[in-house]
Amino acid sequence: MGYIAMNRFQVRHGFEEQFETMWAERESRLAEVEGFREFRLLRGPEGDGFRLYSSHVLWDSRAAFEAWTTSQQFRDAHKDAGRASTRDALLGPPSFEGFETVLHEG
Repeated sequence: MGYIAMNRFQVRHGFEEQFETMWAERESRLAEVEGFREFRLLRGPEGDGFRLYSSHVLWDSRAAFEAWTTSQQFRDAHKDAGRASTRDALLGPPSFEGFETVLHEG
C-alpha cells in the first residue's frame, strides 16, 4: 500500500533560506528509481534556536525505498550531504522515520 520515508532536520535560525535553496538546487535522482511516487520538503514550526523541516518521500513499498538506499542514484544525490554549509545549517544529524501505510483514503 505504500511506504513513507521521512527525515527531520533542525535548521538553525538564519539558515532557512540556504537550506531550502540547497534542496531546490540539488541533483535529485528520485524519478529514475522504480517505486518512487512523490517527494516533498516540509517547513514546520520553530523551536528553540531552530526551524523544523522534514523531507517526505512516498514509495510504492518499503522494498522500493530500500533499493533506493543502495542505488547509485542515492550515492549521487547524497555525495554533498556532509559538506560544511550543510553542517553549519543543522543543529545535528537528521532523524529518520519510516512508515508503512496501513490505511489510505482518497
